[in-house]
Amino acid sequence: MNKNLGMLVLLIVIFVVTTLFQNRFVDDLNITNLINWTSLSAIMGIGVAFVIITGGIDLSIGSMVALVGCLLGIFISEDVGMHPAAAIICVLGISMLIGLTYGLLITQLKLQPFVVTLCGLLILRGLARFIANDQKIPSASLGYLSQHKLVHIPIPFISWISDGYWGMYKWNNTNNEYPLDDAGEKIALPLFQWVSILPPFFYLLVIAIIAAIFLNKTVWGRYLMALGKNEQAAKFSGINTNMMTILAYVICSLLAGVAGVLFAVNMPSVDPGSHGNFYELYAIAAAVLGGCSLRGGEGSIFGVLIGSAILSVLRNSIEFLGIRQLEFAVIGSVILAGVIFDEVTRKVMARRRAIQEAAMAETSVVGPLDDAPNPSG
Repeated sequence: MNKNLGMLVLLIVIFVVTTLFQNRFVDDLNITNLINWTSLSAIMGIGVAFVIITGGIDLSIGSMVALVGCLLGIFISEDVGMHPAAAIICVLGISMLIGLTYGLLITQLKLQPFVVTLCGLLILRGLARFIANDQKIPSASLGYLSQHKLVHIPIPFISWISDGYWGMYKWNNTNNEYPLDDAGEKIALPLFQWVSILPPFFYLLVIAIIAAIFLNKTVWGRYLMALGKNEQAAKFSGINTNMMTILAYVICSLLAGVAGVLFAVNMPSVDPGSHGNFYELYAIAAAVLGGCSLRGGEGSIFGVLIGSAILSVLRNSIEFLGIRQLEFAVIGSVILAGVIFDEVTRKVMARRRAIQEAAMAETSVVGPLDDAPNPSG
């Protein structure tokens, strides 16, 4: 929880610093887009967190997003004419089947997760390009699943910052003056601005609640944590480690498929060669920033949400600040800093725990001797 608090502070700092340099960063439309893209990224991050907790990895998420997007567009096209609900069920079923295949290759043939999912990255991308004939696939006309403005929430002061340049009256940045209305008065801005919340936020909310309950309140969640901490010990304690590994990869692929559907309906078309590129890295980075240890056995859903928000805000900040060329360098530096912080914290806690255990052991040995009767007395 301490690390989550630190990551939350980092998120706030990035948001505030960007706003100081670019007041339009808190425009209502940009906040809506930030929440939307954070939600989509977090769905992938939660999926890969299940795999990372078991000590595994999935490098094929971006290719899965591309394959699902292409398949969905083809299934709903006039040539195939599949009902949208049936098409979504089919692509999610295919996603789960791919995850099952990963799990079987890892557990039955004892292949390394890195190798299996790296091959999956290449195979799925190749399949997407093949079935699309290397052409852009028009997106399915299912915008209501992702773009419908379900809820509007009031947020104070954002119009004062974005339109008034930190003031209560509208400000013209071009002329550096207050525009006037027909009566010659300065234009007052509303205290509250209504921000639209799109459906992906609510999908994420449901998925996050279910995932948190699964990991923290069920025996299967404890099994996953035990598997990641020590596979041999988990096996000797009676846990079906093969089944839990397979389950983790099925969940990861399913959520990657869900994200693939939502990303596809967010865009006018899906390019099989570039759609979803690097998405797996952002998902893994969100999980790692959120406290999921690549060694396995650690992780929280709340942390993944914060990690996803940090990456989304950071990418958006880079665009607003006009340093897009440095996007990967900045994000890589933040991720490296997060990993270093995690490692240093782990070592400090381990040293502190060792000192406490040594003190307790010394007390348990010295204590009875002090209380023992003196034979010479």
